[in-house]
Amino acid sequence: MGLIGIVVVFVFIFLNMPIGISMALVGFIGLGIVRGMEGGLNILAIDAFRTSASYTFCVIPLFVSMGFLASQTGLSDGAFEAIHKWIGHWRGGLAMATSGACAMFAAICGGALATATTVAAVALPQMRKYHYDDKLSLGVLAAGGNLGFLIPPSMGFMLYAIITNQSIGILFISGVLPGILLTLLFMVTIWILCRINPELAQPSPRASWKERFVSTRLTIPSIILIILVLGGIYAGFFTPTEAGAVGVFGVIVIGLANRRLTWQGFISALRESAKLYGMVFLLIIGTMIYSRFLVVTEIPMLLSETIAVLDVSPYVILVIALIFFILIGFIMDIMAMLMLTVPILHPVLVSLGFDPVWLATLTIITVLMGHITPPVGMVVFGLAGYVRDVPVYTIFRGAFPFLGSMLVCLVILIAFPQIALFLPNMMRPG
Repeated sequence: MGLIGIVVVFVFIFLNMPIGISMALVGFIGLGIVRGMEGGLNILAIDAFRTSASYTFCVIPLFVSMGFLASQTGLSDGAFEAIHKWIGHWRGGLAMATSGACAMFAAICGGALATATTVAAVALPQMRKYHYDDKLSLGVLAAGGNLGFLIPPSMGFMLYAIITNQSIGILFISGVLPGILLTLLFMVTIWILCRINPELAQPSPRASWKERFVSTRLTIPSIILIILVLGGIYAGFFTPTEAGAVGVFGVIVIGLANRRLTWQGFISALRESAKLYGMVFLLIIGTMIYSRFLVVTEIPMLLSETIAVLDVSPYVILVIALIFFILIGFIMDIMAMLMLTVPILHPVLVSLGFDPVWLATLTIITVLMGHITPPVGMVVFGLAGYVRDVPVYTIFRGAFPFLGSMLVCLVILIAFPQIALFLPNMMRPG
């Protein structure tokens, strides 16, 4: 029954049925067959209500709203301008500044496409002004957008925590150092590309030391907001839900202070937020029902027992799982993929002795490759819709070298787990 259910879900998805509805329908019918229709109806009603009414899940609409409001307030402009003044005179410096601006905005936004398009609005005109190749410019934006799904407040970690019943705050903090590492690897990749082909980027004029220090003031609002939200979670002053509320309030105050947040922008941000977290909640409800069905059919437990008797290293199983995540990410939306695969594979990998927080970080980085690879490539297609005058295959070509950066990041995190676990271990008792 469990295997049939898994196959039917994928059939429904490839028939273009909404993912959340596909999982809810299969879970409900499967539970009805296994436990009786009354039991299936009870689960359907209880899970839908508990998910929608959960205080913990309020973290999703709060951080989603924070990201959309931040995109209306011009916070990415200051981050880009400041980094540009410091390193823009390097060959490829504007592209590096774009990567850094994506990382800083990601610490406010939480979404990949929103990060890429918001930073593109300020960075792309500057890169074109100094005759940067569109392949490099848009490739950097596509890869940098992925930081929005890794650096907290990350939608990826929110969903992973909900699926696996982990602390959202601890998973948030686990993404900080890997996010910084991946940003630096993106910059190294830009430097290598510009060394190989200097025609990709021209250096911009060198700013004076006074201009550099003055420009640093532009990042103060963003830094205050990041310290307030993430520092509050890390220090234990706020729960993640409370931090989301503080973040929304902080973004509104900043937007009113710099006069960039208009009434129309405020309404637009709320409207886009409602659309996104409506979709996310449907996914979560469907996942809850589907996961209950999988538990009843004992698929995760049987898979764990089968793998446990294999005479191979646990790291072999881990690498196979990560390769599976990469491959399925080529053909499926990242949030849907997390919802479908994590309930099955996460318990298996934890049973092999791997730290669940470390696994979450590896999984998020791995599935992010699907954001910048065909045929799905959500961030790439989003940028193509935003730019319009650049063919989508050019953006895919530009993003391809940054897949190497992500693979290197994965290898480093597998070799040195403490990069992801150092900050969470400071928070976890014992």
